[in-house]
Amino acid sequence: MYLPTRKHRVSIMGRNGAVGANQPLATQAGLDTLRAGGNAVDASVAISLTLGVVEPGMSGLGGDGFYQVYTAQDAISRCYNATGAAPLAATPERFRAGGMAIRGPLSVSTPGLLGGLGAMHAAHGRLPWRQLCGPAIEHAREGFAVSHHYGHFAGEVRAVLGADARSRAVFLAGLDIGVPPLAALICQPDLARTLEEIAQDGVATFYRGRLAKRLAAGMREAGVLVDERDLDAYQPQTQAPIGIAYRDFRVTQTPPNSTGFTMLQMLKIVERFDLAKLDPARRIHVLVEAKQRAFLDRERYGTDPRFGDVPLDRLLSDAYADECAASIDMARSGNLALAEPESAAGDTTYFCVVDGEGSAVSGIQSLNSGFGSGVTAGDTGILLNNRMAYWHLAPGHANRLAPGKRVRHTMNAPMVFKDDRLWAVEGTPGADNQVQVNLQVLTAMMDLGADPQTALEAPRWTSSQQGQGANWPHEGDGRLTIEPGFGDDVLAGLERLGHRLNRVGPLEGPCSVQAIRIADNGVRMAGSDPRRDGWAGAY
Repeated sequence: MYLPTRKHRVSIMGRNGAVGANQPLATQAGLDTLRAGGNAVDASVAISLTLGVVEPGMSGLGGDGFYQVYTAQDAISRCYNATGAAPLAATPERFRAGGMAIRGPLSVSTPGLLGGLGAMHAAHGRLPWRQLCGPAIEHAREGFAVSHHYGHFAGEVRAVLGADARSRAVFLAGLDIGVPPLAALICQPDLARTLEEIAQDGVATFYRGRLAKRLAAGMREAGVLVDERDLDAYQPQTQAPIGIAYRDFRVTQTPPNSTGFTMLQMLKIVERFDLAKLDPARRIHVLVEAKQRAFLDRERYGTDPRFGDVPLDRLLSDAYADECAASIDMARSGNLALAEPESAAGDTTYFCVVDGEGSAVSGIQSLNSGFGSGVTAGDTGILLNNRMAYWHLAPGHANRLAPGKRVRHTMNAPMVFKDDRLWAVEGTPGADNQVQVNLQVLTAMMDLGADPQTALEAPRWTSSQQGQGANWPHEGDGRLTIEPGFGDDVLAGLERLGHRLNRVGPLEGPCSVQAIRIADNGVRMAGSDPRRDGWAGAY
């Protein structure tokens, strides 16, 4: 990788707390919560709920999430799995004829986000829900301003939103052609009332209370398979993180059904190489080859561990990393394919927080594709996910659809420790691209000594193996999408190594990284990716 000498954005630094989120209003909500006496978990709840309002195409109450929480008081990390299961009415036979639904009512799985936030807050939060819901309620009622990126993403799925009368009225401002102009206000009065209900009645109302009844009625009216039984059965899960040693660091990740293990596996493989001493083309080559091998195992083993074994002890072992590293040809790309598509890209959001006590949250949440299913559930204002698009239907596949099973998620929320102290919190949206970009940012910081802002502004690549795609029908073009900042010599060197390049413009690669690193003197250094609307703040 190449590290730029000049950056588009300055590094944001503070002594007391830092936040990075994919939308400035969410960053402000997190900072305000910290300054009001809240801790990292309180700030994360406020950020999460606000993102669901002001970045509605990426996440919200109708979606899922994963949250890794580090508490400085006991120096322990815990993961909160906020992902819902396939509806009890969803069977492989229902979808056999036409494949998985990509959008619309049949693409919706049980929303898990709010339950996970509730479990995390119950264990660690200080401030009351009414206070934490306040920013989201205000932005839903009064409106938020359309940005360039909102217009872009809404325009891409205008037909999906237009198919649902409620979604069209809110997210397209009722327009039959085009999208709302820059700075137009998107108001969500129904969602504001729903958030007020949650603030008053608590999280349980979403799954088993009066809100659950309205939500189920709205889904039933739209033809969604999720019903009262699925909402009532949902329970968030508290899990221990998984982790590895990497040089002088320890890197932790969200466990399956997250595929965070894939990123750890890549790190184990590339640790066998001195990345700092490799020329840029061969450094990229090693990272790409490690990615391709780890994704083969993601395909073999990535699943809900309640329904199948994920052999993490072997996948993250030194012996297996040695074997994978030895198979890399330094003179030629392997171009490893996963599988053929089963028949004829995800949009997410990430945030991170470090508070004044040194506690932290690495949080990621999603509706899956931009604006999810496109379906708004009745008068709740809740835009529903299209997570069912992630399922496989091939018999014997680790990620094969089953009622009540949690789908394999690309979402992952890493943390990095050094000398038993929190060193960095980092992550990104981007479906299959997430773990690859996390790999690049983390190795830039750990191996090349880059600060967060430099690491995430560095030119990036993403590899798409045949059969890799997270969404049905799981396609992939076998190319390496790459930004031009590496220079013509490096790009030509990659082509000589057998990589097929898909060249894009500066800062046109995927993902939107947020990162916070804690300096030895305790200063929080926050960086935010200029590729989207994200922003960092510290005080």
